[in-house]
Amino acid sequence: MEMVLQGTASWSPATMGVIGSSLGGFYATHVAEITGCRAVLLNPAIDPARDLASFTGEQCSWHDPAERFVFEPAFLNELRALEHGPVAKPERYFAVIAKGDELLDWREMTARYPGIALKLLEGSDHGISDFEQHIADVFAFLGLG
Repeated sequence: MEMVLQGTASWSPATMGVIGSSLGGFYATHVAEITGCRAVLLNPAIDPARDLASFTGEQCSWHDPAERFVFEPAFLNELRALEHGPVAKPERYFAVIAKGDELLDWREMTARYPGIALKLLEGSDHGISDFEQHIADVFAFLGLG
């Protein structure tokens, strides 16, 4: 996260935006809170330290089961250090949240971000596999459409 913040330090928050899905949504929240930029959150993780605590130790990569890595308990503390309370400026946030998310609870996601612009999907899934139907809303929020 230090590298991300250092790499974007010279960027104007007025013209900067971040997009993150799942754990990336958690990270995008941190970047937006620190920099003051806009953030688009796609099924954002709310409490990754809690949710990932049972995965410490050696794991295999989801994309390639032959690839192994170690998820250290210290990483949980690093995640906790990035947690924020209620977002400072809800108007800087837009979320696409799917009620059909099979990994994260949509109610917890929406409760975490009161007052933000929200597109709540009745179905879909954690990966928002119908994302192409929502990209225009993302672009419009970021001022790119």
